[in-house]
Amino acid sequence: MEENSVKRDGFQSKWGFILACIGSAVGMGNIWRFPIMVHKFGGLTFLLPYFIFVVLIGASGVIEEFSLGRWAKAGPVGAFEKGCATKGKGNIGKVLGYIPIIGALMLAIGYTVVMGWIFKYTFLSITGELYGMGTDMNVIGGTFGATAPEAGSLGEALSMMFSNGIFGVGNGVWQIIGLAVAVVIMVMGIAGGIEKANKVMMPILFALFVVLGIYIFTLEGSGVGYSYIFTLKPEGLANPQVWVFAFGQAFFSLSVAGNGSVIYGSYLSDDEDVVSSARNVAIFDTLAALLAAFVIIPAMAVELGEGINSVGGGPGLMFVYLVNVFNAMPGGRIVGMIFYIAVLFAGISSIVNLYEAPIAFLQEELKLQRKPAVLIIAAIGIVVSLLIQPWTSQWMDVVSIYICPLGAALAGAIFFFVMDRKDAEEAVGKGAKKPVFGAFWGLGKVYVILAIIALVLGAYFGGIG
Repeated sequence: MEENSVKRDGFQSKWGFILACIGSAVGMGNIWRFPIMVHKFGGLTFLLPYFIFVVLIGASGVIEEFSLGRWAKAGPVGAFEKGCATKGKGNIGKVLGYIPIIGALMLAIGYTVVMGWIFKYTFLSITGELYGMGTDMNVIGGTFGATAPEAGSLGEALSMMFSNGIFGVGNGVWQIIGLAVAVVIMVMGIAGGIEKANKVMMPILFALFVVLGIYIFTLEGSGVGYSYIFTLKPEGLANPQVWVFAFGQAFFSLSVAGNGSVIYGSYLSDDEDVVSSARNVAIFDTLAALLAAFVIIPAMAVELGEGINSVGGGPGLMFVYLVNVFNAMPGGRIVGMIFYIAVLFAGISSIVNLYEAPIAFLQEELKLQRKPAVLIIAAIGIVVSLLIQPWTSQWMDVVSIYICPLGAALAGAIFFFVMDRKDAEEAVGKGAKKPVFGAFWGLGKVYVILAIIALVLGAYFGGIG
């Protein structure tokens, strides 16, 4: 493969890289999916398998994707091509590399719609209009229904762009605002934009969740939520869905999909220890997920008590049920504002990572400079996201159940089964203070096999974390 003629940007510090990776991993999966999975499957009954899979994926898939990207100094297309070239199959690898690129772009487009929702609700929380809705579920649900109506016609999608929204504008305007913020960060580059932004956003996000967690702990009734979190139902461990969804949650929570971690790894210095970085990413991502659970589940228990059994996950949790919960609790206006600001930071950091792989693809394959590459991908993102608004849920299901897991499985298969062991060891060993632990190679092969199984079972069960 020819060397890339475009000078590559890169992370300037170890913690800048780690915080950017944590930012890519801490997204909607941590906030509106993880707490519900913990509740649905009985607290520790879900957490035990989840922790097992976090260790497995953190000790294999995360290390593998960081190492593959850094070794190739390229995104998925270039990395897959170089990896397969060790067996004389570079052209096949290049073609396979398009899958995670497509997956990243499709997921980013879906996130662009969600970012519109988040920006709108953050604005409403700051102005107090969200708190002003009170606890009338018809009003709260109606507001979100106008923001994200059910699947309909193309005409409905077009009408949603600039109507039915606050100040006479629709969610499309909020999508444009959200993507514009991400574009500013992306245009500034890796060190100047993504790294600096995450150095600010991630510490604030963690601090905000800690503050919320402490406050909710002091409220009467929150103990019911903690009892859910610490419940262990041994019979539940015999349920295959618990294990499939725990693997899926760990899989996506750690942002392992053959795209974002590969491209961020390609910007990593050869002096950094990827094993140490992967461990830190896994620890802090899991901490973020647990913080979200310790905020959301006890908060729901404060107002709903045992009624939290009837609460589902997905957008309805964040934009309907939690609005009702925050508005009913003491200091609810402040709590809601802090929560949505934290969610905003999580969303921006994730969407920047998702768009980075296709942006880097244009830089590497078409030799474009960064600014035009960002603007081209952003233009595609906003146009398609505006058109798919009524079908956002279906769009995200297709990407998360099929395309992203396939990209991750392919990246793992190339690294652990196709590449020469010597090349793989070199990729992991750069910057390491000691050789990679012996079980890494065996765990990596187990990870790939489990990823393929989870892809099949996730589709069968209708979702994969």
